[in-house]
Amino acid sequence: MWYAKNFPVNIPVKDDSHQRRIVVSLRKPTKALPNMAEADIAIVRIAPESSFKNKAYDALKEAILKMDIYSTPEPVMLDERALSERLGVSRTPIREAIAMLEQDGFVKTVPRRGIMVVRRTKSEIVDMIRAWAALESMAARLITTTARKKDITALRDYFKDFGKDRLPEDHVEEYSKANIAFHQALISLSESPVLVDLTNDLLLHVRGYRQLTIGRKDRTATSLPEHLGMIEALEARDTELAEKRARDHTLGLAAYVEAHGQELFT
Repeated sequence: MWYAKNFPVNIPVKDDSHQRRIVVSLRKPTKALPNMAEADIAIVRIAPESSFKNKAYDALKEAILKMDIYSTPEPVMLDERALSERLGVSRTPIREAIAMLEQDGFVKTVPRRGIMVVRRTKSEIVDMIRAWAALESMAARLITTTARKKDITALRDYFKDFGKDRLPEDHVEEYSKANIAFHQALISLSESPVLVDLTNDLLLHVRGYRQLTIGRKDRTATSLPEHLGMIEALEARDTELAEKRARDHTLGLAAYVEAHGQELFT
């Protein structure tokens, strides 16, 4: 078991809650509804804790999404006190944020052990990768119809340092980062906020398994040609081919994880 001591969050906030009541006079509109009368309404100012809770939630979620939780078979544990100190707030908004993250499926409170970042089973990961394949293939379709030529061509920059003279399998860590960045760039280039939001919920797990598998020679050998083939189809504005290549590439990862998932930690 290891703890995320260097949790990448840094949002200084001041934890000084208070409430006070204010009275707001609502003027009668020009065309008032029959049963609407002018009145004084007492409104309670929102307590600062609510904004602290939301800020803590956003910061913790972002930090979790950046973590590589599949790099070790040991569970990743979070410490409530350490999080409170890092964020500069009391434990109350931290607990509320943790409850929200637990509801969203990012963490799980384990009795007598603490807060554990949730990792998915092999079958769940395979299902997530298949969902990513569907989303990314739609992103490829959108890119061929809306993206600027220079933005599509810029995708080649992710792999400019790799080729016959500099094989990805000889620089696995560097290539793995380029690989992840490329797939995130594809989603972003679709300019679809919905696709971005949907893939964000999958990113933590799909990215983790991409990183685990990219070092396997049978995956690395096909990875670069497949990426370049996707870019060629996008540059040609061949919508059907780009969509197919994007989908097939990620479905290949799903098939690999399904076949070799149990071996990835050995």
